[in-house]
Amino acid sequence: MALPEKGSRRIVVDGVEYRWRVSRQHLCCDYEGRTLRYVAEEAARPGTVLVVETGRRVFLDPAPVPEQLVLPREVAAGIRAARSRGWTPGSGGSPFELDLSAG
Repeated sequence: MALPEKGSRRIVVDGVEYRWRVSRQHLCCDYEGRTLRYVAEEAARPGTVLVVETGRRVFLDPAPVPEQLVLPREVAAGIRAARSRGWTPGSGGSPFELDLSAG
């Protein structure tokens, strides 16, 4: 599962370029009980996608602007945490899920 380039943002973490975006599946129709997630992958060698659960609720009113819901520094911290917990972005396989909702 690769990220579409359209709508994704570029970030460099520790000298490696990644692409990321807010997960659209949680910003569609049913906001009740939903929490915010973002996804990232290595730009040069897309492989295993990182899915980060923030634990922050998403509300319908006012309608959220996805790019303003997650700051780049949060994405960088999530990527570093995932790398330290075993995420190898260049390899294939199922998405690597990281839950940061508790902290």
